[in-house]
Amino acid sequence: MYQFLSLLINIDVTGDTFPLGGAFDESIVHHKYFEYNLDSKNSTYSTKNGIYSECYELDNVMISWGHDDYMHLVAKEHGTTLPPAALFIIRYHSFYPLHKSGAYTHLMNGDDVENLKWLKIFNKYDLYSKNKVRIDVEKVKPYYLSLIEKYFPAKLRW
Repeated sequence: MYQFLSLLINIDVTGDTFPLGGAFDESIVHHKYFEYNLDSKNSTYSTKNGIYSECYELDNVMISWGHDDYMHLVAKEHGTTLPPAALFIIRYHSFYPLHKSGAYTHLMNGDDVENLKWLKIFNKYDLYSKNKVRIDVEKVKPYYLSLIEKYFPAKLRW
């Protein structure tokens, strides 16, 4: 039962993402439930750096799976022409412990620090910035389709 709870906690704590292989920061939503995660009992995984070194580069850190990583992989698989900062935003926009609480910055390199600035700007328009005014989808559709055509190939394998 303990192993089953550990698996559920790792997958289902929240929609927010967080690094694996190191200590779970207290800023992660529902942090208290990580006590059921076997990694929190591991002497290596429960340290600040865990299996990583300082300034490691976030792209080399294993992050919990979510829609962020999925879209990031789809974009990279299809050779998107999005700039690196946009790929960073796609991959880490649900990594709230980093961009809201400043946790895990010790795992970032110089490029990550620069890209985090763009993510913080993007975050103003993300999840908690919704407007009550309904958007006319048909009116804005041509604009968004032009962006998709600019940065992605005509066919994507999902």
